[in-house]
Amino acid sequence: MISFPCAKINLGLNIVSRRDDGYHNLETVFYPIPLFDALELHVMNDKFPSERPCDIKMSGIAIQGEDDSNLVVKAYRLLAKDFCLPRLHAHLCKQIPSQAGLGGGSSDAAYMIRMLDEKFHLNMGIAEMERYAAQLGADCAFFITSEAAYAQGIGEILEPIDHDCRHLNGYYIAIVKPDIAVSTKEAFSNIHPHKPELCCRDIVRQPIDTWKGRLTNDFEQSIFALHPEIGIIKQKLYDAGAAFALMTGSGSSVYGIFKTKPQGIDQLFPDCFIATLALQ
Repeated sequence: MISFPCAKINLGLNIVSRRDDGYHNLETVFYPIPLFDALELHVMNDKFPSERPCDIKMSGIAIQGEDDSNLVVKAYRLLAKDFCLPRLHAHLCKQIPSQAGLGGGSSDAAYMIRMLDEKFHLNMGIAEMERYAAQLGADCAFFITSEAAYAQGIGEILEPIDHDCRHLNGYYIAIVKPDIAVSTKEAFSNIHPHKPELCCRDIVRQPIDTWKGRLTNDFEQSIFALHPEIGIIKQKLYDAGAAFALMTGSGSSVYGIFKTKPQGIDQLFPDCFIATLALQ
């Protein structure tokens, strides 16, 4: 069995308040983009040489961390507490870079939950799968359906808004990720929670040409101060003709939205991960 976990971008990201549990409440629009990992599952027979209940093989873009800390394995362990699951071998081919604000690891975990539900007839339903996914990461629940959504709370309270994003169809997106890892501590180092004057959900409903200066990511100010080269990428995307550009998540990727397929992006950012994609 194989599936293709997708990436996401944040169309706006505002940190609105600090919670008693130490986390922060946010407002954002999660939007899926056609950049995919590949996740394949096989049931291990008794002769398979592994002592783990969920064995994982990695290929594609290298990511850091031990196998047991991979979110695919964590998703298996989470469901194995409540369901009888056989031993599994997973092959994860990474095409979505990590520590990029693109949600690749969260997507892998959510798609693992979806695959386990389908393959072993767990009959969980979307709401239950989202509850499991939310235990693994703030944006994991979004990837259960991978449909455009307005998110609140820590990212787990979702309101589907696919109809509000249809005007993105036919545009192109360029993703640029420099070789910079942004930690959560860095991202929150200078955040001052506040309610924005305009909600990102309402801004996204408007024409894309009106987003610049209105649709914001609260992490940009602190991250650009620590890593000015990320801010330079954003400006270069505008210089290249982007109708809108923004850092996604807590970085370090920046995306530009273009009316026509952009040319020469690879030459502009020779030392970065680049993906140019058509939005449909």
